[in-house]
Amino acid sequence: MQNTKLLLTSFTFVGLLALAGCSFPGVYKIDIQQGNVVTQDMIDQLRPGMTRRQVRFIMGNPLLTDTFHADRWDYLYSLQPGGGERQQERISVIFNANDQLVSLSGDFMPGVSRDEAIMGKDSGTTVTDPTQNTEQPKPEKPAKPGSLLDQIQKDVDNVETVPVPTPEPLDTSPQ
Repeated sequence: MQNTKLLLTSFTFVGLLALAGCSFPGVYKIDIQQGNVVTQDMIDQLRPGMTRRQVRFIMGNPLLTDTFHADRWDYLYSLQPGGGERQQERISVIFNANDQLVSLSGDFMPGVSRDEAIMGKDSGTTVTDPTQNTEQPKPEKPAKPGSLLDQIQKDVDNVETVPVPTPEPLDTSPQ
């Protein structure tokens, strides 16, 4: 009797230990994010010759500043969805002796979206220099008489401008 009680207690204890190591289905696991979030828009704003201060304004503080390579900043970002595979992105920004941006390397490239890099196809978006704005605005078609758009345009044209009153300055003389 005593042996069966001890054996039953032992099996129960071993079973509970084995069960504690299992992961139960349906249990929520959190997403783990670490590092600097770097987007393609941030990379597209970087230009050669930018100062460290300008790069820090766009990208934020680097996650790693190497003591032995003071001219290089590293931005790392990793995401591990709950129970999923870990994804990591890295970008290194390199400066010259005058503290000006020289190059960058890593998972992002200027003007290339993640879809383009993976698929190798043109996504239909192009990066253009704002100083070379060659696209002419299309002339607007006039609204049809009596349409809602025509009525709105008439209302906008008939609006009277009213000057905003400026407040009197406060009297700052001591009394």
